[in-house]
Amino acid sequence: MASKKPSKFGHLPLSTSSIVDCALTGEALLNTPYFNKGSAFPIDERHQFNLCGLLPRNVQTLSMQAKRAHEQYMSRSDDLAKNTFLTSLKEQNEVLYYRLLQDHLKDMFSVVYTPTEGDAIQNYSRLFRRPEGCFLNINDEDRVMHDLSLCGNPEDIDYIVVTDGEEILGIGDQGVGGILISVAKLVLATLCAGVHPNRCLPVVLDCGTDNPGLLNDDLYLGLREKRVRGQRYDAFVDTFVKAARKLYPRAYIHFEDFGLRNARRLLDLYRPSMACFNDDVQGTGCVTLAAIMAALRVTGQTLGDVRMVVFGAGSAGVGIADQVRDAIATEGNISHEEAAKQIWLIDKPGLLTTATDVSDAQRPFIRDASEWHGADTSLLAVVQRIHPNVLIGTSTVPGAFTQPIVHAMATSCPRPIIFPLSNPTRLHEATPGDLLGWTHGKALVATGSPFDPVSGPWADDGSTVEVRIAECNNSVVFPGIGLGCVLSRARRLTDRMLVAAVQGVARMSPACTDPTAPLLSDVEAVRDVSVSVARNVIRVAVDEGVATAEGIPGDDGDLDDWIREQMWEPAYRPLRLVGTEGATRAARGELGKAGTVNRAGEL
Repeated sequence: MASKKPSKFGHLPLSTSSIVDCALTGEALLNTPYFNKGSAFPIDERHQFNLCGLLPRNVQTLSMQAKRAHEQYMSRSDDLAKNTFLTSLKEQNEVLYYRLLQDHLKDMFSVVYTPTEGDAIQNYSRLFRRPEGCFLNINDEDRVMHDLSLCGNPEDIDYIVVTDGEEILGIGDQGVGGILISVAKLVLATLCAGVHPNRCLPVVLDCGTDNPGLLNDDLYLGLREKRVRGQRYDAFVDTFVKAARKLYPRAYIHFEDFGLRNARRLLDLYRPSMACFNDDVQGTGCVTLAAIMAALRVTGQTLGDVRMVVFGAGSAGVGIADQVRDAIATEGNISHEEAAKQIWLIDKPGLLTTATDVSDAQRPFIRDASEWHGADTSLLAVVQRIHPNVLIGTSTVPGAFTQPIVHAMATSCPRPIIFPLSNPTRLHEATPGDLLGWTHGKALVATGSPFDPVSGPWADDGSTVEVRIAECNNSVVFPGIGLGCVLSRARRLTDRMLVAAVQGVARMSPACTDPTAPLLSDVEAVRDVSVSVARNVIRVAVDEGVATAEGIPGDDGDLDDWIREQMWEPAYRPLRLVGTEGATRAARGELGKAGTVNRAGEL
């Protein structure tokens, strides 16, 4: 594939239309994933970089290579084997890896991410071939600064994803195998938003594990000791954060799959002083809010009209409540306390009130117990009493949204917004088929897992209509947020920036123009969505004075061009041979996965 056409923003350091400097030749070049083109090296570069005798004579295109790679991928026996194949491909040729994923994104998404990535993480120590990322362990806290410094110079790293491996993809404590969730999230950031892959850093904080299977596995690669908690844990996390901030002062830090006791606490601790994000706390809330805002566009309502019940008041449910509250407050220019009055949380004890034992995170949403004294606070009773127009399920209670509950909503709300988000599918509070059937096709539905379209006789003339169901997948929002923070060099990620990101997703909802379309864009359109998200994030960052990048365009058209010019694409760019003396770390092949591997990608 040829390089992009010249751009007026081609002078930018992250430009993707310029020629790439390379100080490597021969085997060293072929063994560097982000430079390697394999059989697609053109004749002039084969001569210039001493590759002629190292490659078969026929020069192929990237599309031909992708076709061959897809045939190899399809020959693998199961999804885990396909995941392992993709990992090996990434270790050999980064452009080809991302091109293959881009060409088959919908089919491969579940293999490169959840649920198959969860299987790969559980088998990390058994499938291990070579390390990727930075491994920091709590017994070597004094080495954190040194070990982290090996990953680049201050200007080399834009995006860090860090995990402690305690709550991975619903499969719990996976210890050092959590490094693969950091890797996977960065793959999505590149695939969905064009974050440069060799400027990303996956990190795992190995604090031990409470998983008995790992503690008793002699092949386990992490610390085989009980997970450290308390003050020593906090000090270790703080050491990492301070080291990362000192070494890579422009990097955006994404916390991923920390335990319930730590995720929100750490986010609240560091968010006021740096650009950071937690996908479990904020990402789920943002994508759900985007779907709600899209549904409100369909119904002709605003956030001020929201009356929302959240069934399941754990971290996901409260995270969603937080994002909706913040958006209501921002749009209505009211206090967070006033906005919270539009939201009701229900958990195992029923409606959360001042008489209920609640966590600090739940406390802003509790209701006055005197108003509910002696009353039934079950989900059905609450729906019948408060007449919500939005019902969110994060309870993992299968079938919790019964026909009477849905009918109670529909009697006071002509287009009820109902999102059963619990994963996996067997734990959904209701199926889209039931929700649409019980409301004669009027419900606006989004789910936490993929569902097939639902058909029914819901047209005004009684004819059959097929409705496509939106999946609340965080990948439509978190990559664009990260891209916006990276490009604007934001000092912080503010509430207004998050609300703006959500508006960028909602604005592109297919349901706004097609009543049978899903509330959220399909994953295949996610790069366009990411541009919309990044644009909004950057605009607010500039407005709030937290953007530090120079030369951010004021015109929306120019800003979109500025963003797209800096979004990495899986395309081979021309290489320019430079001398090793004075060459950048990038030109020397030392970014991303430093070092070399053989062509099998194995140790």
